[in-house]
Amino acid sequence: MEHGAKILIETCAGVRNGEDVVIVTDAERIRIAGVVAKAAIAVGGNASIVISPPRSIDNEEPAPPVAAAMNRADVIFLPVTHALSHTAAVRSAIGGGARVVSMSAFTERMMVEGGLFADFPTRRPICQAMAQHLSATSHVRVTNPAGTDLSFSLDGRSGNSHACIVDGPGFTAVPNIEANTSPVEGTTEGVLVVDGSIPYYGIGVITEPVRFEISGGFVRSIVGGDQAEFLRELLARQDDKWVYNIAQFAIGLNPECREFTGEMLNDEGVNGTVHIGIGTSSNLGGVVQAKTHFDAIIRDPTVWFDSELVIRDGSFISNT
Repeated sequence: MEHGAKILIETCAGVRNGEDVVIVTDAERIRIAGVVAKAAIAVGGNASIVISPPRSIDNEEPAPPVAAAMNRADVIFLPVTHALSHTAAVRSAIGGGARVVSMSAFTERMMVEGGLFADFPTRRPICQAMAQHLSATSHVRVTNPAGTDLSFSLDGRSGNSHACIVDGPGFTAVPNIEANTSPVEGTTEGVLVVDGSIPYYGIGVITEPVRFEISGGFVRSIVGGDQAEFLRELLARQDDKWVYNIAQFAIGLNPECREFTGEMLNDEGVNGTVHIGIGTSSNLGGVVQAKTHFDAIIRDPTVWFDSELVIRDGSFISNT
């Protein structure tokens, strides 16, 4: 895994001599944390591994001592089982100047093959161009052959480029190259039929399409097979209306993420796919802080930015 760790330290985060590097992990990812720490030390970083107490759901806030360690770091890596990306702790660390690299549910396979070995510097301007396109867009419509037909407003919202390189205070998730934004609250309408992956909560690659009925910016119903029933019951147990908020629209841009595997940051980066994030939006340009956040990924999307066709059946119309 040392080659992969070298990419994370030198290319993705640009760790410099003397920087304080905090690696937040848990018992399941400790081997990955160790090899990342070794690579950080090799370039002169002061690496500390912080083992987080167990958390029950993705994007639940970390324990206060973990958050405190993050707030003192120059660079933070997050090889954790349950995602920390959409938490107040991450926002606070970035506000203090930290560079944050999310590695949610990272596997040892992902350290040695696949999306981590994409040419991130080359893909970065492509990702930035797509984010700028999102910033200039007022209205988005998304369809797919499974039955998705969804629309929402982006008025006043900016696009975000996450190209797996963070060279100033901010955030990226590796190897998930994506351009994303947050739809204006209350504007999302239509049907989302997920036929790709929901790589959260142990759901993974979809075995029977999951249908989300959406109105007024909220999921109103979730139907399908066993995976849909599991998700419906899990969200209901949170007793928080905001876990149904349509929080994110994102486009995967990593050509080395070639197929759905159930691994979160692989599946979200599959080139030419779209995912819709549900729950917390405050780390994306929205205003909602929910008890959780998850992404639902569709195959073969067709996407319009205003009246411009940008993606047709999963293929980019431009040279992106």
